[in-house]
Amino acid sequence: MRRKPGVLLPLELAICDAAANLRQRGDDSFHGYLIAKALKEHGDARLLTAYGTLYRALARLERMGLLTSRWEDPAIPARENRPGRRLYTLTAAGESAIADARKLAAQAARAKRLRRRLAST
Repeated sequence: MRRKPGVLLPLELAICDAAANLRQRGDDSFHGYLIAKALKEHGDARLLTAYGTLYRALARLERMGLLTSRWEDPAIPARENRPGRRLYTLTAAGESAIADARKLAAQAARAKRLRRRLAST
């Protein structure tokens, strides 16, 4: 899929939005399963169409500078007898991208309403 520079795909925007919501609830860092669960709760699970879609999108967002990631402390998964998790954090650039995307969506909605109004007259 080709995209314009600086434009987020719907899945990428949904991930950033879910990360911002998790941050508001007090979760500064999140792992893939937690973000997938948040997407499902908000009805965006349909964006996760294929195996690995989420993790490829997380990697793209990290390359764009909208997320940062790190491996969790190895003692935690050893104590809980599970594999280690990669933890992601939304950056200031990620928050800015969400705000910009919301502004663009609002402008597009206003333009659509105006076109409908003009077409009906």
